[in-house]
Amino acid sequence: MSDRKKLRLNPDNFINRELSTLSFNRRVLALALEPSIPLLERLKFVAIVGNNLDEFFMVRVASYVQKMALGLNTARPDGYKPAPLLNQIRQEVTDMMGAQRRIMRDLLHELEAYDVRIHRVNNLTDAQREAIRQYFYSEVYPVLTPLAADHARPFPFISNLSLNLAVSLKRRGSKELEFVRIKVPKTLPRLVNLGRDVGRYGGDFSPDHFVWIEDIIAHNLDLLFAGMEIIENYPFRVTRNADIDYEHEQEDELRDLLSVIEDSLRERRFGSVVRLSVPADISPIMLNRLTDELQVDRDSVVYTVDGALGSSSLFEMMSVDRPELKYPPHVPRVPEQLQHTSDIFAAIRQGDILFHHPYDSFVPVEEFFRQAAKDPAVLAIKATLYRVGKDSAIVQALLDARENDKQVAVLVELKARFDEENNLEWARQLERSGVHVTYGVEELPVKTHAKISLVVRREADGVRRYVHLGTGNYNASTARLYTDLGLFTLQPEIGVDATKIFNRLTGYAPETSYNRLLVAPEFLQKSLIALIDNEIEAAKAGKFARLVFKMNQLEEDVMVRKLYQASAAGVQVDLIVRGICCLRAGVPGLSENIRVRSILGRFLEHPRLYYFHNAPPEQKLYAGSADLMRRNLRNRVEVVFPVLEKRLRKRILRILATDLKSNALAWEMDADGQYQRVERADGEPLVDSQMIFMRDSAGLNIDLHETGIRQRASTVAPDAEPDTETETNQQPEETDAP
Repeated sequence: MSDRKKLRLNPDNFINRELSTLSFNRRVLALALEPSIPLLERLKFVAIVGNNLDEFFMVRVASYVQKMALGLNTARPDGYKPAPLLNQIRQEVTDMMGAQRRIMRDLLHELEAYDVRIHRVNNLTDAQREAIRQYFYSEVYPVLTPLAADHARPFPFISNLSLNLAVSLKRRGSKELEFVRIKVPKTLPRLVNLGRDVGRYGGDFSPDHFVWIEDIIAHNLDLLFAGMEIIENYPFRVTRNADIDYEHEQEDELRDLLSVIEDSLRERRFGSVVRLSVPADISPIMLNRLTDELQVDRDSVVYTVDGALGSSSLFEMMSVDRPELKYPPHVPRVPEQLQHTSDIFAAIRQGDILFHHPYDSFVPVEEFFRQAAKDPAVLAIKATLYRVGKDSAIVQALLDARENDKQVAVLVELKARFDEENNLEWARQLERSGVHVTYGVEELPVKTHAKISLVVRREADGVRRYVHLGTGNYNASTARLYTDLGLFTLQPEIGVDATKIFNRLTGYAPETSYNRLLVAPEFLQKSLIALIDNEIEAAKAGKFARLVFKMNQLEEDVMVRKLYQASAAGVQVDLIVRGICCLRAGVPGLSENIRVRSILGRFLEHPRLYYFHNAPPEQKLYAGSADLMRRNLRNRVEVVFPVLEKRLRKRILRILATDLKSNALAWEMDADGQYQRVERADGEPLVDSQMIFMRDSAGLNIDLHETGIRQRASTVAPDAEPDTETETNQQPEETDAP
């Protein structure tokens, strides 16, 4: 199995990426059924699934619809061609949406016991409906713009993910039906808080009672259409193709990238319709009108929904101030090296500093940039920005640094999907302040996904390079929700490599090589393959061999084949993969030495970690920005960095061991590619990895090899490995975690 000819990927050993995505969303939906999770948090998982499906249709389904339209009938190793795959997706999404709506209704019913509820206007008292009418007339009516469609006025454009009402009406005494579309403006709350927003008009509402905005509009249409008779009205929602394929743009089209981004953002609004969501009780006449006007196929594009459309709007329920229905607050810890000093650079000089967000605070990362901006000894600051969010303290620090005459160079990735507009605005603001802003490598028209920053500082003994590397974005908001690793280091070789990377990003240096960092697209994949091959050779020599990888997604063909080859050689392979996994685990004769598990929970698992048991110490453990996806390995600028300090390797191995021991909200893949919930054996203690990390960000005080999987007769027990020795269990000084 040493080359591609000896193992050909096929539908029996390669899982379809899109169906794996839907499998992940089924696992997310299962969290909404988890009794240990507070009720409002369970409802939030229902909203997350709705949001995920929106993006799935805008990007993944849209790409296959486009392939069909272009007559492209090629298949990936999973064997699915576009038409059969779209049929399978439709079937699975329909089933999932049905389950999602049943769960949503059950959760809303349970919330009623806590006096939290979403009303139907029909079920309210006369006095309450009158208050709602007054609210509508005063605060909703002025914002609405009904658009008629008739022989003189064309059917209005329906924007992506907008909520609309389709209204059928006629003049009194006439038999001819008219059509009007009302768009629900996004400036209005989707869920109207009756106690807060409507209560001032009367009605005596409880503080945590809500009603859908479209329900309010539907019950007051007579105020919009004086002299007309309302026949029927139904909400509808359109999902359009919103994918922008920058990676396949012609090189000359990327010369003026800002213009390309601006044009693409405008075009995104007009993408083809890939989903039309309507209520299950919509009349055939109204549905025919919508499908005819939108020119969509009813059997492939229309999805009927039992209940309110757009379940992602349930995120608004988190505004309810009921702590007993939410997760207890978590106060992130500050790493020990930073607890007794305010000088970030002095702390880094004492040794590398590891962060495990959100269990460890993101504030020191922001402070790193703030101090660099103000420090007279700092000569230059360089950073990559992929998704920074709004009101970014880091971007503000970069602006301040320029005001303080520092040299500041920033690569802003304008092609970060759905963050293009925000990043475009930041790029312009940075440029106006005199920051050197670049948008990518000239010869590589790909996204820069690396998470790296460099501060160059003049000190008494010479110039030093302080580097921050991470697995997640420079975004304070996501750092509170995503689990990620970050590293401050003063390691000279990494500092040199960081300088080379920025020279490569901002100038011309196509033959750049690196000492410690694994950089995509040139070097990362072949470096990982070499390290896996080393484990394979160790196993063949009768040594214990093991790989432990943690990532978001696993899809790249070459890496899947290489992991199958490692399993066949006797390498023990643990894969902790949150989302997409195209590899099939536990198949006799193919992958019996591979275990795949997925961990979900309060926080979104986001680190990428790669452990190689038989590698030299400085190559044993890597972290970084890259998943094992074709796009990350071949079409991104990625940085994967070694963890060089032994004490920090120990901490990360504890993190991996804790994940592999977790039996709370973990799933494992079976040989059929299906995921089964990990069940605790009788008497086995509960191990909830995320809960443990909230108490100690390094996790359980156990050896990674206590989590070993099946060992073939040809392997020997693991040697005593210096990097897997346990260390003192340091508890954080403060935590609100249960």
